[in-house]
Amino acid sequence: MKSMKVMITGASRGIGRGTAEFFLDRGHTVVGIDRNPSSLDHPDYKHFILDIREADAWPKMDLPGILINCAGVQNEEDIDVNLIGTMAVTERFGVHPGIRSILMVGSASAHTGSEFPAYAASKGGLLAYTKNIALRVAKYGAVCNSLDFGGVLTELNKPVTKDPVLWAQIMEQTPLKRWMTVEEAAEWIYFMTVTNRFCTGQNILIDGLEAGNARFIWPEE
Repeated sequence: MKSMKVMITGASRGIGRGTAEFFLDRGHTVVGIDRNPSSLDHPDYKHFILDIREADAWPKMDLPGILINCAGVQNEEDIDVNLIGTMAVTERFGVHPGIRSILMVGSASAHTGSEFPAYAASKGGLLAYTKNIALRVAKYGAVCNSLDFGGVLTELNKPVTKDPVLWAQIMEQTPLKRWMTVEEAAEWIYFMTVTNRFCTGQNILIDGLEAGNARFIWPEE
């Protein structure tokens, strides 16, 4: 498809940075948003050091054709950043006639309630907000979905991925016996925003079946 103007929040590291690289490699123009500087150096990449909670105060920026909400935290600002901040960006840059696709990077915890209470609640709120936006942008022929990832091999998850004991416990309840890579996450994001034109308003759980690991107990024959 032709080159699109893509806006990615949380673009300095992890899934956001990997997604920015993925889109750039495929000829798209990317605007990255993060509270931290970026190490990406590409002629089609522009980076803004901004807080997503203050979208109305940002400098004048062109509206994107694709908006990807990757920004998120796991601390005392969970609700404020993960939910309210994502809403601020989406209302400012996502709901307009030129939009093609909006994607929320959610979490498996929105489906299971696991992890920290405020974090799970913030990601749970994105499930309903995704459907709300999908209904509102449908009149533009646009789609909106959330990809709710389980474990992804990012710097944020090093406290467990580098701990042999904790990692063994996680793998015990993960049928695929591995976590998703950042590139795999970016592939999913690209597919749902560029290739997909009909699936909308969906919250798609991608966790290697960790949340669905039902252990059937029955006497051995």
